[in-house]
Order: sequence, then C-alpha cells, then structure tokens
Amino acid sequence: MVDQATTTHTDNVSQRETQAAPSQPKPKQPRQLVRFSFYKLDPQWQRLPADVREQGKQQLKQMYADYAAQDELIRSFALYGVRSDVDFMIWQATYDIEQLRAFSSLVRRSIMGPYLREERSMLSMTKRSVYVGKNARGAHDPRLVITPEDRKYLFVYPFVKTRPWYALPMEDRKRMMGEHIRVGLKYPSVSLNTTYSFGIDDQEFVVAFETDNLSDFLDLVQELRETEASMYTLRDTPMYTCIAEPFADILDALGA
Repeated sequence: MVDQATTTHTDNVSQRETQAAPSQPKPKQPRQLVRFSFYKLDPQWQRLPADVREQGKQQLKQMYADYAAQDELIRSFALYGVRSDVDFMIWQATYDIEQLRAFSSLVRRSIMGPYLREERSMLSMTKRSVYVGKNARGAHDPRLVITPEDRKYLFVYPFVKTRPWYALPMEDRKRMMGEHIRVGLKYPSVSLNTTYSFGIDDQEFVVAFETDNLSDFLDLVQELRETEASMYTLRDTPMYTCIAEPFADILDALGA
C-alpha cells in the first residue's frame, strides 16, 4: 500500500512537470504561393493548318478547366492590344508548388506549347503585413488567402524598396505606411493584393490592384507618388494592365 508521503511527492512532481511543460504553439494559418505568368503567342502559330490550331486550342482550354476543377485558383487576363510584349496572363494561387510546376509542364508539352513564349513570370507568397496590428486581423488573416474580386482590370507589377528603408526604425516606417494606406482608402473602387517574394524571386513584393475604373487607378498611383514612402521605392516596373477575359475568348481573339 502506498503511504501518504509517497502519494504527496508523486502529486507534487506531476504538478511541477505540468507547470514546466511548454505550451503548444497555435497552428499557423497556411500561406499560399502565387504566380503571375505572362505569355506571348508566336505569330507562326497562325500559319499552321486550321485543324491543328483547333486541336491545340481545345487542348489548352481543357488543361485550364482541369486545373480550375481541382479547386485551385486560376484566372486569365488579356493584354493584347494593351502591350506589345505579352498577349495574356495567368494568375494562380495554391498551397502546393508542385501544382504550379505541373501546370507549366502541361502547357510546355501541349500542341501549342512550342509557340507560347513565357515572357515573364513572378512568384510570390501571401504573408501577414508587419504594418497592420494582429488584433485588427483576427484569427484568420484574409491577406493569407487570395480572394479575387473578379473586377475588369488587374494591375500587376513587381516592387522593390531601397535598402535604407529597412534601416529606418519601425515607428517611422509605420508612420509613412499609414499615410500610404490613407491615400488608398480615398479610392474605395480599387482593392489591393500584396504578396511577398523575399528570397524566392527577383522582386520583394508583387502588387496586384483590382478595379473596374481605369482612371481611379491612374489617379491613385499619381497621388501615391507624392507620399513620403515613395522616396524609398527602388523599382516598380514593368507595370501590366491586365483585362479579365475568359481563357477561351482570349485564345479566340489571338487567332488560336
């Protein structure tokens, strides 16, 4: 029979072990990988027989539809008639980088693949902003999930700040970003998707604005140029004006 002293000692040890045990960290909300892929269709494609072009177009349309059917985010945008260096852009978001690689591989190996030049791509990731308080974001930060508003225009560009920006005290950076945010709030028709590329691509951020009003975005960018934070911008080009359009319609318009 266990005496009272032994029982008391055992209880005390258990209590100390319980108190000393580190608390389990709360699981982090997963981040998404985001890719913006810009394509140019070689004019030589239009010299191929009509039946080959039709087969190639249907194949690419099916690939796009199959990817979307996996509950993976994918959107298509036209740039023909707006820029001369690219014809369309594919916007993707996923939790698995292999999904991005698999789709790119399928495009490359398709009938149209040899005639589609991927002129530029930008890889980024969702992340909590260091300039927005955690209490304001709640348990699930919407910045960690890309949720397109599916407006007519998407303005996409890479963004790099100067090194002196990162040497500033956080208090100064927050003050300047506060001004930046206040300017943005003056244009409620424009919504912003900011993703981060530190170490995984050439830029530091990829900025994607959505709106139905072209002039509102132009006025917003002009006003942002006058903010104090803009002095610390190293690069924010090239800027792509992308117009939302069903993928099948884009291929038809390109004569695919």
